[in-house]
Amino acid sequence: MSLNLSAGVENPARPLSAVRPGGRIEVFPAVVAAIAGHAAAGCYGVRGMADRGLRDGVATLLRRENLHRGVDLREVPGGVAVDVYVIVQYGVRITEVAHNLQMAVRFELERATGVSVVEVNVYVQGVHGDNWSG
Repeated sequence: MSLNLSAGVENPARPLSAVRPGGRIEVFPAVVAAIAGHAAAGCYGVRGMADRGLRDGVATLLRRENLHRGVDLREVPGGVAVDVYVIVQYGVRITEVAHNLQMAVRFELERATGVSVVEVNVYVQGVHGDNWSG
């Protein structure tokens, strides 16, 4: 199945759609972003999803119902590119967490939507400790 992402990226209210012999499939971009957000939030070492922009140099930890706001989707030749914004737990190896996060997001999106994920870019917006936040 291939979904038309260009419609959803330019206008978030329009769903992603695919025409199949049995009918049409429509998936809103926020749903695809939520799938990616939940996959990312469940990875070891990820404290949570972050909003895409920093406010006064501080990352905002998103609540479970807003995880899609920490994900950007773009249509690229051959599939989609995903940008994921996260806050990691203090003391973990950031490169390993990012690598695991890339694999988990790619797997979940390809499994759930059938769309080829060309790249997953991880942006670490902050580090969170047990007694402090940063």
